Amino acid sequence: MALLDIRQRTGYLFAGLTIGHIVLISAQVNTERGVPVLEAVTFGVFAEVQRVASGALGGMRTSWSDYVALQQVRRENERLRNDVAQLRVRLQQERALAQRSRTLEELLALRSEADLATVAAAIIAGGASPDFRTITIDRGTSDGLRPDMAVIAPAGVVGRVITPSARAAKVQLLIDRNAAAGALVERSRAQGVAVGTGGGLGLSYVSGTADVQAGDTVVTSGIDGIYPKGFVIGQIESVERGQGVFGAIAVRPAVDFSSLEAVLVVLASSSAADAGAGAAGEPAAPAQPVPDAGRAPPERERAGAAPVAP
Repeated sequence: MALLDIRQRTGYLFAGLTIGHIVLISAQVNTERGVPVLEAVTFGVFAEVQRVASGALGGMRTSWSDYVALQQVRRENERLRNDVAQLRVRLQQERALAQRSRTLEELLALRSEADLATVAAAIIAGGASPDFRTITIDRGTSDGLRPDMAVIAPAGVVGRVITPSARAAKVQLLIDRNAAAGALVERSRAQGVAVGTGGGLGLSYVSGTADVQAGDTVVTSGIDGIYPKGFVIGQIESVERGQGVFGAIAVRPAVDFSSLEAVLVVLASSSAADAGAGAAGEPAAPAQPVPDAGRAPPERERAGAAPVAP
């Protein structure tokens, strides 16, 4: 065992001496460029170490810079997302404001053209029952509202006031099943009664010989004592002629009741405003007797329907 240790030590010593001898020889031997071999080898080794270390440090530095930049980009993206969300909310507000401005401009134009005593009102609620089509407006008796005052919009007739309170009022829409209004066909001057069907309108009590066609415009006749004459009710969609005196006539309302936001309440009576309320600009046709104009047909009449002078 001791002999083996001695041999190993001798081998190590021999290897060390050999390496040292090679180093000494390399230090004395020059390359073709005149640089000692030892210096060239040492420089090459240390250059590789420096290159690897520099590359590693550069990669770490780049990775760190990318990480910091990524964090900044994330913060910037978050800020931009918040800005976009705020701008979208602001855009919606601006659109709502623009729509409200257009509605008010239309109401103002209607008030100027109609030459009627009116008061503007905003819709604050709608009827919960589909059988009774009503809305609530933010004007009441303190603003001069009374029952059976007509309510109109730029598109046409909306309905009538049925229950006013001090600061609000309930309005029965013209499409309510128990609502009615004296009407006439603008083209042929054929008279009848526009009655609500719950979701639309029909034209009743029209003579079977009357000149009525699909596409005709139906306007108020003014004979019901509620609605001023000449305001648009709707457009005839279909005409079915029967064997009797009257035909079944469907009318599409001129007003989109689902998108109403503001209305005008007519403070003057229709009889006092007939001369100036003819929106069609035509002379009044001689009144013909129309059964129960302004009142729903008897089979659908309920308490609260407006009595109307024939």
